[in-house]
Amino acid sequence: MNKLIDHVTEYRVRYSDTDKMGVVYHGNYLRIFEIARTELLRSLGLPYAELEASGVMLPVLESYAKYQKPARYDDLLCLRATIPADVSLRLTISYSIECQTDTLVTGWTRHAFVTADTFKPIRPPRKFLEIVRGSLA
Repeated sequence: MNKLIDHVTEYRVRYSDTDKMGVVYHGNYLRIFEIARTELLRSLGLPYAELEASGVMLPVLESYAKYQKPARYDDLLCLRATIPADVSLRLTISYSIECQTDTLVTGWTRHAFVTADTFKPIRPPRKFLEIVRGSLA
């Protein structure tokens, strides 16, 4: 069985997130996924800024979102980001955006580990793997 690591972040919908219909514009969910991803990595002791400072970047290769119910201005959302403990050359992060008891959006992003200077693919940094595996101990 594959073990998972997840983190929940709260996010209050801003007026600027919404469209003319008064709901969160679909394109903004990728930005909200990024907020969840950033906070998940920070909770593990791996802030993006440190990864980038060490010469590693995590560009998005693919993304997917399934919209089930709309979020509206001032809703308090729970953003859940989940990664598998067995990280390989590519990192897939799953997301669930909820409001109270409703699941609004689910999806995922797939990332590669690359060097900051050449964007050539590399293996996940040792520190990254140690922290991810250690978080399950």
